Amino acid sequence: MKKMFQGVLLAVLSLLSLAFCIILICGTVFGFMGYRMYKDAVNEVPLEEKVASIQSMDGFTEYEQLPQIYIDAVVSVEDRRFWSHNGIDPIAIGRAAWNDIRTLSFAEGGSTITQQLMKNLYFTQEKKLERKFAEIFAAFEMESAYNKEEIFELYVNTIYFGSGYYGIYEASQGYFGKQPSDLNDYEAVLLAGLPNAPSAYSLYENPELAKQRMRQVLSCMVSCEKITQDRADELLS
Repeated sequence: MKKMFQGVLLAVLSLLSLAFCIILICGTVFGFMGYRMYKDAVNEVPLEEKVASIQSMDGFTEYEQLPQIYIDAVVSVEDRRFWSHNGIDPIAIGRAAWNDIRTLSFAEGGSTITQQLMKNLYFTQEKKLERKFAEIFAAFEMESAYNKEEIFELYVNTIYFGSGYYGIYEASQGYFGKQPSDLNDYEAVLLAGLPNAPSAYSLYENPELAKQRMRQVLSCMVSCEKITQDRADELLS
């Protein structure tokens, strides 16, 4: 019995070692491919040039012009450790990887706000491992060159809010006829949820789905202690 147990244990350890080696080899190969993709992209258009073009857009909204509740809502629902990580969030990546393995899909990516920004600036939305690595290398460069406030404002000035509106200024003007700084709490939280699925949550096409998404955003805010449950309930009433 003891020998049988030792044999089974040895077989399991051998399989685990083989799996680890395969993962290591694949990570090295795709990591190298991703690094080349990242370098080719930034060599073609340097990061400073990309950033300057965004900052020169009509309606570019600076961090100080954004309502605090909007900032808290975006960070809570998109990247709750945004202020403390260096471009990637290992906890979110691990959780996403486990969920993807469990569901046999690539539905969850674990991308930070910085990664999402760099994906939008340089890469396609196609879900490939090399692109994910490229996105990570690019996120490190962004975090080393710009502070968190600058990264956040670049992100919200470039994301899509549905109905043809790109950036927080167009979304605020288009949906509510206001400057971003004039958004009330309800409007700010509602807008924070739209970029997750802008076509599905468009306020013109699917206002009820947008409201459901707002519930998710408020739940995340309560979890992150950025708003009380009573205030969340009040905004939904």
